[in-house]
Amino acid sequence: MKTYDYKSISFLGRAVETILKTAVLLVFVFPFLWMISTSLQTFQETLSFPPTMIPAVPQWTNFAAAMKAGPFMTYAKNSLIITVSILVLQLAVMIPAAYAFAKYRFAGKPLLFGMVLLAFMIPGQVTFIPVYIMMADWGLIKTLLPQIIPFMSSAFGIFLLRQYFMQIPEELIEAARLDNASEFKIIWKLMIPMSKAALATIALFSFVSHWNDYFWPLIMTDSAPVRPLTIGIAMLRETEGISNWHIIMAGNVVLVVPILLVYLFCSKQIVKAFVYSGIK
Repeated sequence: MKTYDYKSISFLGRAVETILKTAVLLVFVFPFLWMISTSLQTFQETLSFPPTMIPAVPQWTNFAAAMKAGPFMTYAKNSLIITVSILVLQLAVMIPAAYAFAKYRFAGKPLLFGMVLLAFMIPGQVTFIPVYIMMADWGLIKTLLPQIIPFMSSAFGIFLLRQYFMQIPEELIEAARLDNASEFKIIWKLMIPMSKAALATIALFSFVSHWNDYFWPLIMTDSAPVRPLTIGIAMLRETEGISNWHIIMAGNVVLVVPILLVYLFCSKQIVKAFVYSGIK
């Protein structure tokens, strides 16, 4: 009869698992490390072959050069206004909509929720032409509004928040109604505090999506005063000749920093949201 060394097999399994996890981690982290490395190199180092990962002397002045290459602060201000405005409007629309889908019974509810899911499945690239024509007819192209109005709500956010609201016991809501609490007060004092994890997840996804958005602003803007940071950094590339990749990567590092900060703040809440929403 064969005997097996289960301790050795278990150790080998853990070793293979660790190696695979490390390899996957490197695949995801390496582009970010390369971006940081390039942002600190000189122009000559970015063109060297074989490529160098560690700059001889870190060039911190690349960040100042990126900010001076155009109206950087205007781009950053526009990105912040657009992202925060979208987030606030989405929460104002999604919270009552998700509450209605989760706790109310009304005619046409399955049909309306099906339309929400349908909107979730349609990519923005399908609708950008009619939206652009509509915004142009309204005379809004030279403002920030075309980058905000089409994203006033989020089908994904309504779906996720509805799943979360459905886990909240109906007895708590009925008890609040017996205390003469209005529907607004129930949402504000009960539903929102108990749904912080889902709201943090929605806030993170919304922030990352619209802070990083390139396609929509590229279509909807035609002048520097209304362009966000993504378009501003893309314009650092030379149309002819060799691009200053060290300056471009310095701008990209600045672009990524707010996303990392928001993610670090919301990461724990994301796990809670998917666990309690029942879709993990």
